[in-house]
Amino acid sequence: MSEYTGGTHLSPRMPALDPTAAPLPAPPRRILVGASSAEAVAARIHAARPALELRAVPHPAITAEDLAWADAYVGFRRPAAADLGGVRWVHSTGAGVDPWLAPGALPETILLTRSPQSFGAPIAEWALARMLAFTQALPMLAAAQAVARWAEPSVRPLAGTRALIVGTGDIGRAIARVLTPLGVEVTGVSRTGGASQERFTAVHRTEALPELVPHCDWLIVVVPDTPATRGLISHELLACCRGAVLLNAGRGATVEESAIPEALEAGCLRGAALDVFVTEPLPPDSPLWRDPRVMISPHCSGLTTVEGAADGFLECLALLERGERPRWAIDRTRGY
Repeated sequence: MSEYTGGTHLSPRMPALDPTAAPLPAPPRRILVGASSAEAVAARIHAARPALELRAVPHPAITAEDLAWADAYVGFRRPAAADLGGVRWVHSTGAGVDPWLAPGALPETILLTRSPQSFGAPIAEWALARMLAFTQALPMLAAAQAVARWAEPSVRPLAGTRALIVGTGDIGRAIARVLTPLGVEVTGVSRTGGASQERFTAVHRTEALPELVPHCDWLIVVVPDTPATRGLISHELLACCRGAVLLNAGRGATVEESAIPEALEAGCLRGAALDVFVTEPLPPDSPLWRDPRVMISPHCSGLTTVEGAADGFLECLALLERGERPRWAIDRTRGY
């Protein structure tokens, strides 16, 4: 749920619910693109809408003059300039918009929308790859090969294990669709407990987590960073686990990161695969780097594509030009 690679798939699911925090701006004419691959994103927008004025500037190089010129900004993070100038609409190129919802990051008068690109398929592949790495003991075998040691077999089947997926939206459902045919029993957890049970044996409310985590082999976290999810996977909850592997591809703030080493030492967790962190990049002094039971990846499980960033912006623009609120507008009270 970060930025860029090739290919795209726009999802029709999960529009934000009745966002009212910002008035609808006039349709913009001057678009500042500060996303990764800014020139490629701007070129795709220009090809579809040649009448728009476009300026592509790498995020770190954006100036106050660029922002004063722009009506709209397309990018994942807020530029460093103190004032957003003439910008009245921000289109986030990631599914998660937490960089824009930090205190003081975005005035309430500015409309915030997000990319509707589906990240389910690539994040499901990320999760499956790590689960197989654990069951097939790939890190241990690689370490043994590096010193020419014939390792004792320690592989185990994935079939028959139990996964608990925290977040049953587009991403959670995609993971369930991949795991179920492989013989994994998949249970879901959502805010309401009322999400589609496609590929889930059951879907529970988040309040049930303390009763559910002792029985799972895989604790897979794919919820966004919102006031309701921040710290959801707490020290106390991890202490309830009984040898699960934690996988987090949502946001770092949803897991009490400092509790992971203790949970590993206590045997509550037997491993962790982490793609997101409270501070990114993960600081070099973090003990997570040095623990062989932890697999670290650099927030790459779900990368926004050039096509997804540009096409999501164009979809929202078409609705604004009709005087309609884009269905990908963010409800700031919920954080999505």
